[in-house]
Amino acid sequence: MDPPLAVWDLSSSLLSLWMNRFYIYLGFALGITLWICVQIVMKKQVNREKHLPGTTQELMKKQIFVSGVKIFFGSQTGTAKGFARILAKAVTSLHLPVAIIDLRDYDPDDHLVEEITSKNVCAFLVATYTDGRPTESAEWFCRWLEDAASDFRFGKTHLKGLRYAVFGLGNSAYSSHFNKVGTNVDKWLWMLGAHRVLTRGEGDCNVVQSKHGSIEADFRAWKTKFISQLQALCKGEKKKSCGGKCKKGKCESKPRGSGETQPASGAQGESHHREAEEEEPCESTSEDDFGTDDHQSPSSVVDVEDLGDIMNHMRKEKRENDQDEKASVLRNTEKNEDNKGRAMITPALREALTKQGYQLIGTHSGVKLCRWTKSMLRGRGGCYKHTFYGIESHRCMEATPSLACANKCVFCWRHHTNPVGTEWRWKMDQPEMILKEAIENHQNMINQFKGVPGVQSTRFEEGMQIKHCALSLVGEPIMYPEINRLLKLLHQCGISSFLVTNAQFPVEIKNLIPVTQLYVSVDASTKDSLKKIDRPLFKDFWQRFLDSLKALAAKQQRTVYRLTLVKSWNVDELQAYAELVSLGNPDFIEVKGVTYCGESAASSLTMANVPWHEEVVRFVRELVTLIPDYEIACEHEHSNCLLIAHRKFKIGGEWWTWIDYSGFQELMRQYEESGGSKTFSARDYMARTPQWALFGARERGFDPKDTRYQRKNKAKDISGC
Repeated sequence: MDPPLAVWDLSSSLLSLWMNRFYIYLGFALGITLWICVQIVMKKQVNREKHLPGTTQELMKKQIFVSGVKIFFGSQTGTAKGFARILAKAVTSLHLPVAIIDLRDYDPDDHLVEEITSKNVCAFLVATYTDGRPTESAEWFCRWLEDAASDFRFGKTHLKGLRYAVFGLGNSAYSSHFNKVGTNVDKWLWMLGAHRVLTRGEGDCNVVQSKHGSIEADFRAWKTKFISQLQALCKGEKKKSCGGKCKKGKCESKPRGSGETQPASGAQGESHHREAEEEEPCESTSEDDFGTDDHQSPSSVVDVEDLGDIMNHMRKEKRENDQDEKASVLRNTEKNEDNKGRAMITPALREALTKQGYQLIGTHSGVKLCRWTKSMLRGRGGCYKHTFYGIESHRCMEATPSLACANKCVFCWRHHTNPVGTEWRWKMDQPEMILKEAIENHQNMINQFKGVPGVQSTRFEEGMQIKHCALSLVGEPIMYPEINRLLKLLHQCGISSFLVTNAQFPVEIKNLIPVTQLYVSVDASTKDSLKKIDRPLFKDFWQRFLDSLKALAAKQQRTVYRLTLVKSWNVDELQAYAELVSLGNPDFIEVKGVTYCGESAASSLTMANVPWHEEVVRFVRELVTLIPDYEIACEHEHSNCLLIAHRKFKIGGEWWTWIDYSGFQELMRQYEESGGSKTFSARDYMARTPQWALFGARERGFDPKDTRYQRKNKAKDISGC
């Protein structure tokens, strides 16, 4: 009897279900087996490549660790260039791309950071020429490197990841200058965070003193070490970099950030003990170098105009010289009861500022090239004064007749190592001498840019003719007793005057002759916050501050409040600021974010106190709602700065914040000829503001005639002028 149909259907379904599961499990098992086999094969291949030289693994390592070598040379007679070719030939034996570059044709501002991302190893073969200076071809590179190492905006990690080695060419017969260019290039690269892969080499064309008998032999010995180190880098071997304390080839360096010392200034290995002589060019194929640089480079360095940190070594020198200086002051006091015979600039301060690129004048004045001057010479834009007032930045001279001040501001660019006082008590130089030497020194600094890559010939020629003077370097220029005579001399030379005072000398402001534009620093709006930020020396500082603003209101020429915003310190006092504006009734109000000066025992500021540009804009918008006679006129985003202008400078719906400089000079001539009876006002020498400079323009305050340059390897630009 046949089974019922339902039973057959049930049996068939169960069999089908079992078969389906069987195939699923079988497929899953086969998949796992195949995956395991693939992994075994791949592992064997990797292990085989690890043990076979010249395979893909080795090539991958080479690509990761070294992609190429660039050899830079600075040569006067051709020796360094010849060495560069010899080194390049040796590098090619490692099957690495190599390039030889004359430093004359290399712009470090544009390209040096690129060597980091390209994983190149850079070799610098640099000679020293007469008087311990770089050769002509390397002069701009060395100047840029020194400025960058001294500029806090670049920072200690600007060149982090750049691998380099330096070989210097010199003559030990001139001990005070021996190999100084090589020493400095090595030091400046190190200060910017670059990684030294090999101890600095020193070639000596003095066969008597040469370590290996000749400069050629010195180079061959260094070249052998360089090639060996390069091979190790290609293989990915981790060798210690030189920290500058090398003895007989043994490096005792420590990692950066854990007590690493800076590169030793003196000759490495055996010391040179020689008498200093006047340097001359080497004969034959040798090149000059200069002696060891016996000062220790700082861990933090200052650019005074650009708000930097003063050198640590200067503080050390200052402490070491304290007793001598106190004794000297005591002797001067005994000779002069009023103590007016003492120079304002101490030896330690003079040395520190000179190394920073300052040209000091007499006993209390100085001049320095502004970074915006350099920028505009190269067609890369001017400072905010160019945007707001039409200053030609490449024709502007930054100077001060007094390095002393009556405040100790928390954001001071000198961190209070400059002299302080409430009255003039130093030896005084005459204004004629100050102006003459300031102009000469400024022109000499401009002249050094002749032939520098990117410098425009037209602007270079214009830069030699000074048109503006900003009396705004460190210190209080109005303290100088002969400030009015100095201003008259400036105007007689056809130079406009921009004077900045810290609002502690109301009588001097009242007695000041007309200037093109007079600034008063308004760093806070209440007595407590002003004391906290400016830390003034005067006990009656608040009354002096208010009286200074009242004195400003009486001026007929252009006046400006300069507000420096410090987050968590002075950004929440809008109503108080508005009241101060009504007191001084300035023509313009500049609002700028503070620039971080670096760590200092004299200040508790950090990067957290630096406002973003958007925060400055928000503050300005809120402030103008409280001062109905003013509006936002201009913006310079790159300096984190905005300009608020009085409505009287808005004519027919157009802003006239710029200055008619020739018109001002003519008005001053008439003023002087009339003995001061023929006065004039700010509106008598105003000029129309171009569209690109206005707030809200797409250019954000950058002159479209120039080319905007964004610094590489920089997350945020907090620079100012």
